[in-house]
Amino acid sequence: MSENLSGLDTFPKLLLHHARVRGSLPAMREKDLGIWQTWTWRQFADEARALACGLAGAGFKRGDHLAIIGDNRPRLYAAMCAAQCLGGIPVPLYQDAGAAEMAFPIENAEIAYAVVEDQEQVDKLLEILPRCRALEHIYYDDARGMRHYTQPQLAAYDKLVEDGRASLRRDPAFLETEIAKGSGSDTAAMFFTSGTTGNPKGVVLTHHALIDRAIAAAEMEGLGDRDVVLAYLPPAWIGQNIFSYAQPLVSGYCICCPESAETVMTDMREIGPTYYFAPPRVLEALLTQVSIRIQDLWWGGRKAYEFFMQVANRAGGAILDGRPVSLKDRLLYLLGEVFLYGPLRNVLGMSRVRVAYTAGEAIGPDLFRFYRSIGINLKQLYGSTETSVFVCIQPNGQVKSDTVGPAVKGVELKFTPLRELLIRSPGLFKEYYKNPQATIEAKDTEGWFHTGDAGYVDQDGHLRIIDRVKDVGKLSDGTLFAPKYLENKLKFFPYVNEAVMFGDGRDRVCAFVNIDAEAVGNWAEKKNLSYSGYTDLAARDEVYALVRECIEKVNADLALEPELANSQIHRFIILHKLLDADDGELTRTRKVRRGAIGEKYRELVEALYDGRESVHIEAQVKYEDGRSGMLSADLKLRDAKTYSAAQVKKAA
Repeated sequence: MSENLSGLDTFPKLLLHHARVRGSLPAMREKDLGIWQTWTWRQFADEARALACGLAGAGFKRGDHLAIIGDNRPRLYAAMCAAQCLGGIPVPLYQDAGAAEMAFPIENAEIAYAVVEDQEQVDKLLEILPRCRALEHIYYDDARGMRHYTQPQLAAYDKLVEDGRASLRRDPAFLETEIAKGSGSDTAAMFFTSGTTGNPKGVVLTHHALIDRAIAAAEMEGLGDRDVVLAYLPPAWIGQNIFSYAQPLVSGYCICCPESAETVMTDMREIGPTYYFAPPRVLEALLTQVSIRIQDLWWGGRKAYEFFMQVANRAGGAILDGRPVSLKDRLLYLLGEVFLYGPLRNVLGMSRVRVAYTAGEAIGPDLFRFYRSIGINLKQLYGSTETSVFVCIQPNGQVKSDTVGPAVKGVELKFTPLRELLIRSPGLFKEYYKNPQATIEAKDTEGWFHTGDAGYVDQDGHLRIIDRVKDVGKLSDGTLFAPKYLENKLKFFPYVNEAVMFGDGRDRVCAFVNIDAEAVGNWAEKKNLSYSGYTDLAARDEVYALVRECIEKVNADLALEPELANSQIHRFIILHKLLDADDGELTRTRKVRRGAIGEKYRELVEALYDGRESVHIEAQVKYEDGRSGMLSADLKLRDAKTYSAAQVKKAA
């Protein structure tokens, strides 16, 4: 990236710049009814300008908040920029959140205006209107199902844009003046945290913070207007927003919006992204699909796959990093590129990927190695909403599976005596909205942000994250207990979807496990095991044996780590249902609410520690249509073998 962006200190100014400089190039693509529709930079800027004038005509003004709710859609991104044109503040909310979850941020931010995707989101907002009395304007993009809605708060997005175009024709100078008033120190957007331990906090980020970090990462990776990104994760998540809004407005690259969650893989193969981001759970799901396909191959096909993957594990990562590789392995890898690696990247939709990131959770070394071994430049990064994402990135040629790389240009790192990571960066948030106490606790007077993450910098200058400081505890014998670290080690196995560890203040570690229904289901079919659904599959003795094998492998690894050797998992239970955000067990970003789970399933936790072999459980669940119900099951509790370091070394 070599473009001069001096003086372009807000996103609306950047948008107008791209409309002038590369107006005919694609800014966004959206798949609708199976056909990709393209918005050029000029068209996208015209839409945002018209929408801004429409909002201004409806009374929206500088400092107002605009809720934006829906999947990744060009019109919703145009709404973000329209609000910013007027000095307003877009507030993206999770589209899969229930009405009750949306009520707090809308009420907290005193939101009067909302742009939503469709009838589903309209219904949620209408449900919470008695609580959110300030919400007076709801604009919907998709009119399907809206014919008989007569609430005075509702209006069509198209009508808002039509009014805006008329206003823009009458007074084009108005919007130019409003955009010129903006500065980098103005608030650009507010993102609500996942609320793992209480009500979500509104993270206030300025134009300068987001633009500065977007530029730093773009320069590092050489991003430009020929790059292409698939926007498929929730736009309310800062991770997706930085890649599908902040960085394209800095670099000028094209964003592609898939038709639906079900078509993401197909859409990805069609558009061929060059720049890609996926949390580990997405990469795990993709690899699980590949593994299932491989298991369905005939004997010779499976043997060929195993052979070429052995070559890839030896040579793929080294070739990607430019390290020396023997002539034999290089030739075998070229052969594998023709017959396996190239076709495999194509199936994954990653044939053109030049840079790929993963973040959010720890990624298993085997999973990480797989993608790099087949020629995908997958790297780890570290950041958060409060830091505008880009804190640490692994540089090309310096990629390791157990670190998140060195600090990005402009970022400073240091640690407290308790190993808590502190960050000072141009991308730091301004404040937590209406929460000065939380702001003071998180950001000290010297400008250091207290992340709450425990870690250290290794001898190569790479950051390594261990766990959350507040989650790090001790067993009753004083052994370090790092639940997230243990959970991630178990989740590295394809048969495990989720894990929750308990042990702080107790004499041993015990675990809740969610199996991966697809991976275990396929395994069960190969074993000719019949089952009627997830609950039935999870209760099978054969599945318990499979999970026990995974846990015992984790225990063997832990036995060789002196600080954690006594944190081996002694007992476990396979839950009868998948942990779900709608049931308050996960955040919207799929993080475990360990405290809430421990409280909700207190009887199961106690059963793990009092030696019972089975327990009856009844729990309330929420279905997709909003109804609640009770789910009951008889669950088994099983022991897992633990090891000494001597036993593991002898077995090796």
